[in-house]
Amino acid sequence: MLRNHYSKEISRMSERVILTTSSHLEGYRVTEHIDIVSAECVFGMNVFKDMFAGFRDFFGGRNKSSQNALRDARKTCLDELRKEAESMGANAIIGIDLDYSEISGDGKSMLFLVATGTAVKVTKT
Repeated sequence: MLRNHYSKEISRMSERVILTTSSHLEGYRVTEHIDIVSAECVFGMNVFKDMFAGFRDFFGGRNKSSQNALRDARKTCLDELRKEAESMGANAIIGIDLDYSEISGDGKSMLFLVATGTAVKVTKT
């Protein structure tokens, strides 16, 4: 029930806050630059995922568990970015940049993702 409510809220937020990696939005005019927004997400990689990723690296092919972890990280980080921008009164984020990194040591591996962009107000032209 809670997950369903969260999914609906994210869907509504997606309609209210437009995201783009571009510096402009086709069919919109930027009326106000609000501020830079960022979201940081760190995800622990499961030991078994790491182990199977090692096998996949050795034998070749795609690693679905790592791809899914990257996809989940991206979606979560962009959702956090939307929340921050919306709380500032923005209805779009332009110039989005995603930076992925891995933090590892002591037998642990974590995925680190930072999303940044410029929160703006736009109107349709």
